[in-house]
Amino acid sequence: MKHAPIRRNNYLQPLSREHHQGLLLCWKIRTGFRKTIDPLRIKAYTNWFYEKNLAKHFEIEEDFIFPLLGADHPLVKKAIAEHRRLSRLFSEKNNIIKALSFIEEDLEKHIRFEERILFHEVEQVASQKELSLILEIHQEMVTVEDWGDEFWI
Repeated sequence: MKHAPIRRNNYLQPLSREHHQGLLLCWKIRTGFRKTIDPLRIKAYTNWFYEKNLAKHFEIEEDFIFPLLGADHPLVKKAIAEHRRLSRLFSEKNNIIKALSFIEEDLEKHIRFEERILFHEVEQVASQKELSLILEIHQEMVTVEDWGDEFWI
């Protein structure tokens, strides 16, 4: 089932673009598996992506987006729990193939949840002033072109 594109508030668009990069990460993991790329090469890229992009993205959401709904909001609790799980998966050093498989599945589900449900809820309750602060403090993540080993090509 194909969803219509979401018209995101201008102030949240940089975070949505980062979500798109996260979805591309999932695609790259799938492509790496399909091409039987050494899992250590894939893991090296996911480690870099997490360190340079995703960890900061999670921090921005937790420090500036989620407080707009409140710490006790069920959607916020769900998102934070998913951030913790994903962070653990990215730091996994032993069961790399299993961790990469879970990252690919769980990150995509998480991004879809934030884009379709959580961000929509934030847009309903946050003022334009509150949202504009997010844009002021936000620095977009490093582009994927900064990684040399493009195993997915």
